[in-house]
Amino acid sequence: MSLTTRKAFALIILVIAAVIGASSFMVFLFYLYAGSLNSAHLGMNERERLVFNTLISLAFFFQHSGMIRRPFRRRLNVIIPSHYQGAMYTVVSGFVLLAFVVFWQGSDIVLFEVHGLPGVVMRAFYFLSILGICWGMWALRSIDMFGLNPILKNLQAKPSPSIPFTIRGPYCLVRHPLYLFMIVLFWSCPSLTADRLLFNILWTIWVVIATILEERDLVNDFGQAYRDYQATVPMLVPHSILPAYPAGKSDNKA
Repeated sequence: MSLTTRKAFALIILVIAAVIGASSFMVFLFYLYAGSLNSAHLGMNERERLVFNTLISLAFFFQHSGMIRRPFRRRLNVIIPSHYQGAMYTVVSGFVLLAFVVFWQGSDIVLFEVHGLPGVVMRAFYFLSILGICWGMWALRSIDMFGLNPILKNLQAKPSPSIPFTIRGPYCLVRHPLYLFMIVLFWSCPSLTADRLLFNILWTIWVVIATILEERDLVNDFGQAYRDYQATVPMLVPHSILPAYPAGKSDNKA
């Protein structure tokens, strides 16, 4: 493959990953705000809908968490260069997430609805959580949501830079603020149907499990520096509104 062809292929992958990653995330955020889109009616009864929703949730969990694990990526190196794996992960996850939203079966059972000022407060938590996610990503500085940086560095013939262990912003309050804000997003809908309750429970459990698994990787990356961080800062639920860790501290790189 010539250099020009290689660059063109890389740019196409970059665009596809960015478009699918951004669009799937935006559609998912809309689902969290509005509830089931009811875009695919499969003629199921109430019990069948909940079972089907559980199965497609589990399918997303296994795909999303399985593909990101390092043993899987090491095996993938045989057929896909490592600098393309982040973008490939974004594309596959994006398609699976879009399929999840499209085929999610809404329930006719409304457990309760919050109206008036309490409902407005819950909606406010939704938008505040989105701002919190943006805050967390800004604090990381080095976040690469769609796996594009390795491709760009490869095109420039530059090695991927080391990632410093630096604590800023919401990471001084909890170790995983992005996951915390996602959980708040899950529960911020003022209309709780049977399918939404199922979603909230399943996806909250998955986020907690994924957080625990990610902790192992972070300990491997940063060693004692991260263990000290674990001992000081809670994982998901802040102990107070005051920072539990000195902002801007950098102990290690990975």
